This record gives sequence, C-alpha cells and structure tokens, in this order.
Amino acid sequence: MDIRRLTDTLSISPQISPVDLATLAGLGFRSIVCHRPDGEAADQPTFREIEQAAAACGIVARHQPVVSGKVEDAQALAFGQLMDELPKPVLAFCRTGTRSATLWALSQAGQRPLPQLLDSARQAGVDLGGVVRRLANGGRTPPDTADARHAVVIVGGGAAGIAVASSLLARQPDLDIAVIDPAAVHYYQPGWTLVGAGIFAPGQTARTLASVLPRGVHWIQAAVAAFEPAQQAVILDGCRIVRYEQLVVCPGLQLDWGAIPGLADTLGRHGVTSNYRYDLAPHTWQQVQALARRGGGRALFTQPPMPIKCAGAPQKAMYLSADAWRRAGVLDRVDIQFCSAGPVLFGVPAYVPALMTYVERYGIGLNFGETLVAVDGPAHRATFRKSHPDGRSTLEEREFDLLHAVPPQRAPDVVRVSPLADANGWVEVDPATLRHPRHENVWALGDVAGTTNAKTAAAARKQAPVVAHNLLAARGAARGEARYDGYGSCPLTVERGRIVLAEFTYGGALAPSFPRWLIDGTQPSRLAWWLKERVLPPLYWQGMLKGREWLAEPETV
Repeated sequence: MDIRRLTDTLSISPQISPVDLATLAGLGFRSIVCHRPDGEAADQPTFREIEQAAAACGIVARHQPVVSGKVEDAQALAFGQLMDELPKPVLAFCRTGTRSATLWALSQAGQRPLPQLLDSARQAGVDLGGVVRRLANGGRTPPDTADARHAVVIVGGGAAGIAVASSLLARQPDLDIAVIDPAAVHYYQPGWTLVGAGIFAPGQTARTLASVLPRGVHWIQAAVAAFEPAQQAVILDGCRIVRYEQLVVCPGLQLDWGAIPGLADTLGRHGVTSNYRYDLAPHTWQQVQALARRGGGRALFTQPPMPIKCAGAPQKAMYLSADAWRRAGVLDRVDIQFCSAGPVLFGVPAYVPALMTYVERYGIGLNFGETLVAVDGPAHRATFRKSHPDGRSTLEEREFDLLHAVPPQRAPDVVRVSPLADANGWVEVDPATLRHPRHENVWALGDVAGTTNAKTAAAARKQAPVVAHNLLAARGAARGEARYDGYGSCPLTVERGRIVLAEFTYGGALAPSFPRWLIDGTQPSRLAWWLKERVLPPLYWQGMLKGREWLAEPETV
C-alpha cells in the first residue's frame, strides 16, 4: 500500500483491496473513505466488499463516490463534515489519491493558508495546481474573469521590485506596469546594521511605499495567494485574478523566526535581539549599551545555514558591538562568541585575513558548524547543534547576557509551492539572463531568485537593469541580451569608521568598483565607511529606486 500523510488525522492512498484492511487496522486507522464510484475500472473491488472487510477489522467505512476530474463544491463541503464525524485517524482513497486530496484541500480552504494546503498535498505526491483558484476562493468555484490586466506585473515592492519598475520606465515611459505588494512601508534594510550600532535613526531607513513607487505605476496593495504561469495569471487573496503579459517575481525571502523554539517568544526581551527586524535594530544598540554599563558579560552572535540575506550582516553586528565595548573600555570583560552554521568566517577567502585581524583584536571566539536550535530567554541560555567532521552532531548549551540571533531564511511559501520554484523552493531562473527556463515570460531577481550570488541590495541593483532590458527585448522593444555576472557587495563594518568592502561575482571572483589605490576592498578603509554612511543611502533612494543606473548599466551581447 502507498499510504501518504496529509495531516495528523488524515492520510490518502490509491485503491486498496479487502485484504489490506487488517494491515490498516494494525497501523491504527479507525476509518476509511472511498471516493471511487463502483465499476470505475475492471480491476476495482466494490465498496461493499471493502466495507465488509473493514467491519471485520473494526474500521468504520464510508462511501462518497466522486467522478474523476469533477469534484464539486458541495462534495468538498460534505467531505469536511464527514471528517468531523469519523473516528480518527482516517484513510481516504481513490484511484491515485488525487481526488481524496482535492476534497480535503477544498474542505479546508479558508481555514488553512493556501501555501500550506498546496505544500501538504505536494509532500503527499499530489499537485493541486488545477484547483488553486477554488482554494483561493474559499473552496468555491470562482468566475473565470480577470479583475485586472497589465503588460508587466511585478510581485514585490522592495528594493528589487521598485528598481526594476523604474529601470523599465526609464527605457519605455509609457509601459503599463503594476506592482503587487500588501505593505505600506518600504525599508532600506542595509541601514539596519547602522541602526543597531546607534549610528542611524530607525526613521532614516523607512519611507511609505507610495512615496517610492515610480509615477505611473499601478499599485495593487494585496498579498499574492498563488501563481498560475500556464494561464499568465497571479491569484491574490480573496481570489482576485491579475493577468499579465510579462511577470517579474521579487517578493524577497521569508525569515523563519518560528523555526527556532523559544526565539520568537523572547525577541526584544531577556537580552535577545536581531538587526534583521526594523523594530529590533534599535534594541540591539540598547542592549550593547546596557552590557557596557554592567561592565561586561557574554555576547553571542549567530549565523544560520545559507542562504540568508546579506551573509555578512551577523558579523557586522558583532564587529560594531565589539568596537562600542572597546570605546567604552569594557571589551576585555566581554566574552564575544560567533556561532556560525558555516565552516568558514567568510565565503570569499580574499577578505578573511582582514576580518581575522579584527577577530583577534576583539578577542572573538569562533565556533563553526554551530546552528542555533533553541532559546530559553528567561534562563539566558541558547542551545546549538554542533556538526563534527566525522558526521556526528551534538548539542551545546551556552549562557548569554546578549544574544544577537539571525533566523533561518527561505523562499516565501507562495513561491516555494508554486510551479515557478526550483528544487530548493526559490524561483528557477537562468543565472545570467534571470529568465525562467520553462515560462519564458517570467523573470525573477533579488533574494527570491534561485541564483548563487550573495543576496544583497547591491545584487538587486545590478540585476534590475538586466531584467528590464531582457524583458523589453522579449517584447520587441530592445535588442540584444543583457547578462548578470553574479555581482554582490557586502560592506563589512569592522569598526565605526572603517569597512572591508567585499565585492565579488559568481564563484567568488573579486569585482572591485574602484581602483585599488582608491579603495582596496581587502583592507579596512575609511573611504569605504564614508561610502556606506554618506553615499549609499542617497544612491539607493535617489539612484537605484529612480532607475538611475550609476555603475550598474548592463552589458549586452
């Protein structure tokens, strides 16, 4: 038998036979539901045979015949009611299990998030793409009409989305573009590191989304529930349908705070903080100052498994905090520990010697192969899973006075369960053209793209003109093909006033923007700090988000 679990109380399977009932009883099933009409196939036992065998084993059997490919709304409602009544756990079956999974999902629509329904079915080997609109419409069949149509639809109003919209309009000012994003505020996230060090005020990193949207762009303030690339449609919450000619997907990534037991409950309390959230970055600075006033303590800085946005950000928080304790005269009484799931300090070796100089200067303990797996805030204890070279793993407990935690990160659920996703859940794209290999009118950029470059705002700044050019070329409005080389930049703030400016492309090849005599990115630089503090914020707000491609013009072939 091929039994596949949907929930704790419901599993599905292909057709079963009467002799299987004893096995099912041994597995603990208390009820079964047959969704095949009798006589659907020549090799199919009748429900009466199944029912008699079930009764002999003490299993409740119900017959809800459903014609293949014709699951009706009322049948889904009836299955939901049946599930409320039957003893649990339940096994539902049909020819392949698809009908049973479809009935379950439709009965749960509106009660469970759509991505969760799609993901549970996918893990059970069932593709529910054909009923996505019904699921988004609360399990009911919606009218097959579009609420809106646009030439270009951009999903995501973050750095990548606004930049690509502006780059498109800079090339074709009359292009019909819609941006879909439910947020009301747009954040300059690279600035949160400096907020956490008391250098920027939080307000310097936030503006209303309406104020940064390019003039003429339609803003659809809603969340995306599903993608239907075969129908050139995006489904919004409430089952509104937006059709497109070209689609750009850039909703960023998802911070999975709940993946670490105890972390979400203690954020902002008990010395636990993170620069990865707007409201917590100021708390980081408060905790750094509090530790200095206490005259020392233990500070833990964590980094989860890759990929994460701005892979250097966990270290930036650590170096700036250590520098603040040095200036306060308490550094020698602060035990600083860097606990990273990765095997090295930084993925591009050329920058490691400069970083190690500061690790030694600040007396930082390096703990590679350690992943944060639990936090007990009131007890001030963090638990790590340590991976050993021989393949073993052990649990390590560390006490802390300050914990700067970085959560695991993944593609948004709506992307991960969509037809656009690659095997790891990110949007599948050609790494050079950023075009989807199977859906030729779909592009992706920014953190959600399934590319191997560093997930940074600098990468999105380089990617946006590439997507803009190639999208317009696909529409016949541009010539040639633009190519992205994997450029990413990570200004590593090693102390207040100095930065190691890491710039690199695919494969870790160095890609400096300035001559070495001006800024040597492998060494700490005051000029690089000036760029980070004074130049990059206006370059972001007035350059990147306005379609001005300074140092980002794409090369075409």
